Amino acid sequence: MAGSHDDAGRGRHRVGHRDGHRASLLDPTGPLRAGGFVWPCLLGAALFLCWAEDALTLGGYLALGLALLSGLGCWIAARRGERALARARAESDELGEQLVQSQKMAALGELAAGIAHEINNPLAIIGQEAELVRLAALGGQAESSGQGRPADAAAAEIADSLDQIAVQIERCAAITHKMLDFARARTPVCQPADCNRLVEDMVGLVEREAEKQGTKIVRMYGELPRVVTDPPLVRQVVLNLLNNAMQALGGGGAIFVTTRAAAPGRIAVEVRDTGPGIPPQMLDKIFNPFVTTKAPGQGTGLGLAISQRIVTALGGTIAVSSPPGRGAVFVVKLPAVCAPQDAATTGAAGKGEGQGGPPDAPPDASGASDVRDANLSA
Repeated sequence: MAGSHDDAGRGRHRVGHRDGHRASLLDPTGPLRAGGFVWPCLLGAALFLCWAEDALTLGGYLALGLALLSGLGCWIAARRGERALARARAESDELGEQLVQSQKMAALGELAAGIAHEINNPLAIIGQEAELVRLAALGGQAESSGQGRPADAAAAEIADSLDQIAVQIERCAAITHKMLDFARARTPVCQPADCNRLVEDMVGLVEREAEKQGTKIVRMYGELPRVVTDPPLVRQVVLNLLNNAMQALGGGGAIFVTTRAAAPGRIAVEVRDTGPGIPPQMLDKIFNPFVTTKAPGQGTGLGLAISQRIVTALGGTIAVSSPPGRGAVFVVKLPAVCAPQDAATTGAAGKGEGQGGPPDAPPDASGASDVRDANLSA
């Protein structure tokens, strides 16, 4: 047998038999440069057939040995590559766990900082008012000896300071209440409900306050099927969004409340305001605890975080957008039927502006208490 490389440029190798027959095989160098693994086996098989026909020369034996050694080398390299890949995957998983842990610690740090900030403000005011009470009391004592201010003035100052202390204590209680709401993992209790009625309950609750600050609430309720959901939780989410919109407006402007059918088996509740909107850098973290665009003392930044947790528990989604100069838009999408992790909200038809849809049943008693809780959580 004789070998020729006339087709080497095309990656072929010619093997000739004694009877003049020529067989075409792959060129060993081409696939090897390309990282091939199958070619040594093919070459070995072809050369073995040649050997079986007594067609091999010394060069053929050398080629056969080279093919076998190359195949063994490729197998060893493949095994080493698999082990290296396994090690890389293990390292990647470990780094991923470390990243998740660091993110958790960072979130915990932000949470602790937010708690400290929100609690420290009312505590500082309480301390100042307590000092004023002490000074007023000393002034009253001095007046009784004829050296201080009138007792009536001192008593009035003490009363004002005590009122302010009571307000700040209530503020601290509201903060802790929100924190408990945020930490509490309540399982949805599903029952048939009219989503439009649930939304209208909350709109009616805040409408008088909205009128006082000159804010108009525009209702745009669509036709929705009666669904199975957790009414108190849905009310809490809607109330949080309404309170958030009113605080963002700060007076004047308008709030548009829309309900509509979304994808099959889902409904959407949209709350849009005409306020200043949300800065672009805040959009990605607006649902984080203690993140707020409001002035100090006007909100803790837990209302949206609580709302997101509730919507997730109900099997839905909540999204926010804020076109420049056009306020903020919050859209809640919920499934129509509760599942182990799903719930929904939808209701009977209530058409047009100013209509809440025909009531099917009065709000349940549990809903009333949850409305009060929701008001604290906004």
